[in-house]
Amino acid sequence: MLRTLPQIRYQGQVYRLAAAAVFTLLTILSARVTIETGLVPFTLQPLAVLLAGLMLGARDGAISQVVYVALIAVGLPLDARGLGTAALFGPTGGYLVGFIAAAAAAGWLAERGGSRLWQRWLAGVAGIAVLYLFGVAHLQMYAGMDWSAAWAAGGAPFLLPDLAKAIIAAALAEGGRGLLLWHK
Repeated sequence: MLRTLPQIRYQGQVYRLAAAAVFTLLTILSARVTIETGLVPFTLQPLAVLLAGLMLGARDGAISQVVYVALIAVGLPLDARGLGTAALFGPTGGYLVGFIAAAAAAGWLAERGGSRLWQRWLAGVAGIAVLYLFGVAHLQMYAGMDWSAAWAAGGAPFLLPDLAKAIIAAALAEGGRGLLLWHK
């Protein structure tokens, strides 16, 4: 069965926070891989978010994303467009906040049944669904669009690439965990 980082049994709090910090950094770096596509850019961030949840578990995966969003909230230009706090109030604000819930959802499902690749992939797909729920809903309100227009602008173009990111995250999760637990 997929084992996320134990919740204190094998690692101290400092180690767990350091692991979460690694995924905060990975999310920051993945924002640098950006292709402008309109209101919502294509980035590698969903891959980092899913990896955080699948490898760290619900709690620590969400913590890694809370830190990422908090750094943006205090004004650091770490989002894909380098806007800082303004990104939270723009068209991508829902996706940024959704990173927290997506990592938590993927991690929670993986903790409860992620022993096989397809199960981890489904956990990743659930994380993507949660991410879209936050992102597309915010985009709809921000841009004054109806649901179908918001989906067409902020969901549909990214669906296949994000499903591919979910399978990549699922495949990397178990091996990546081994790297995190090297000192055991």
